[in-house]
Amino acid sequence: MVTPKRTGSPRKISHYLAIAVSCSALSFGAIADDEAKDAPTAEELLTDQIGRARSAAPESISHEATIIVDGKVVAKGTNGWTCMPDTFPGDGMPMCNDAVWMEMLSAMMKKEDFKATKIGISYMLQGDRGAGVSNSDPFHPEPKKAKDYVETGPHLMIIVPKEMLAGITDDPSTGGPYVMWKDTPYVHIMVPVADK
Repeated sequence: MVTPKRTGSPRKISHYLAIAVSCSALSFGAIADDEAKDAPTAEELLTDQIGRARSAAPESISHEATIIVDGKVVAKGTNGWTCMPDTFPGDGMPMCNDAVWMEMLSAMMKKEDFKATKIGISYMLQGDRGAGVSNSDPFHPEPKKAKDYVETGPHLMIIVPKEMLAGITDDPSTGGPYVMWKDTPYVHIMVPVADK
């Protein structure tokens, strides 16, 4: 039987392993540094969020609107409109709302009652693709599993006093305006303005 020739002492092998580990660490460190350099700054992220918020409505409205990001006013507006980069936290679906819509959203987030006494308008010109809702239940725990899950392309949402909803379908598949959340205080009309 031939005994294999030893090619290095345990001390040398340990030395080479230490060098290899150090080189790997340096390589990973360099990759991490490159990724950190490529990562957007907080200011760039905020600029993107503001741009996304403003994209929800025509510029004639969104340019002078207040911008709210993560619950904080980041740009004070002058025209009574409020734009946000997300409808619900992190969904990436921007919206611009008048004062009535902001009042309704506040009530909904607190699960408080809301009664429309005048018209309210919200723009979602980016639609809600990938982040739809149950058409009947704003608090559905898993909206994408709801039987009446719906996504709508670019649209307006209009709040009206409940008596004005008579005769409007709550079926989103008809292709025209439809009622969302009809048996809740947060009922409104969805008005598609372009295909999905």
